[in-house]
Amino acid sequence: MYKIISKKLVVPKEFDVWVEAPRVARHVKPGQFVIIRTNPQGERVPLTVADYDREKGLIRMIFQTVGKTTAEFADMNVGDCLTDILGPLGTPSEIKNYGTVLMVGGGVGIAALFPIIRALKEAGNKVYTILGGRTKDLVIMKEECEKYSDELLITTDDGSAGKKGVVTDAMVELAERGVKIDQSWAIGPSIMMKFASLKAKELDIPMFVSLNPIMIDGTGMCGGCRVTIHDQIRFACVDGPEFDGWGVNWNEFMNRMRQYKDEEKMSLEKYKAEMGEE
Repeated sequence: MYKIISKKLVVPKEFDVWVEAPRVARHVKPGQFVIIRTNPQGERVPLTVADYDREKGLIRMIFQTVGKTTAEFADMNVGDCLTDILGPLGTPSEIKNYGTVLMVGGGVGIAALFPIIRALKEAGNKVYTILGGRTKDLVIMKEECEKYSDELLITTDDGSAGKKGVVTDAMVELAERGVKIDQSWAIGPSIMMKFASLKAKELDIPMFVSLNPIMIDGTGMCGGCRVTIHDQIRFACVDGPEFDGWGVNWNEFMNRMRQYKDEEKMSLEKYKAEMGEE
């Protein structure tokens, strides 16, 4: 059993949780994820590891309630236990001294981006970080990302923090300033990663993206997480989750992410009704 050690609400519907998982904490690396079950009858859901404490045997997950299982997780309290945490899964991020790197994050994707930012800085890179959100409240982990960034740029759709606009605007700003980027990452909503990748290709900047499609077993056996990269089928759980953003078939990926939208909505509504929630 995996005990919840701390839990806090970051913004509405987004939670920051530390959980006891000694074996995962001992081996996890930036870019990897776990699959959780909240109860023995529950579905399997992938969540990126946002941070870890190897000495205390803890891992940190920041998640948004979007379906039944994340709603169940959100309803759990400190001292409660998850039934399963499988991991670490996936291929770790390629951490080395590239020279100058650009990190682009949005929404809860910022949580997945943070350990990569830290590791790249510790590897000797100059780090530029762009964080974006609809409003200032949705731009999470600003202080933590800034600590390991040489420069942090914030964009918000409504202009409530940083510059009004989207992350690609900040990418253009850096290019216009003559900043030479050797490698970049983008992690966040699918639409953000798509347009960040298109802009990176336009600016001739190599870019990794982290794909988190529908997963079941997380070990490459079910084939549910297949994605198309440079016209080749890949499995996000074992070949990824990071891939070359230039080569992702974004339309296919985004269509597949919406494949069970109606069923997910029905499942969440049923759970809320059972819990007496509106």
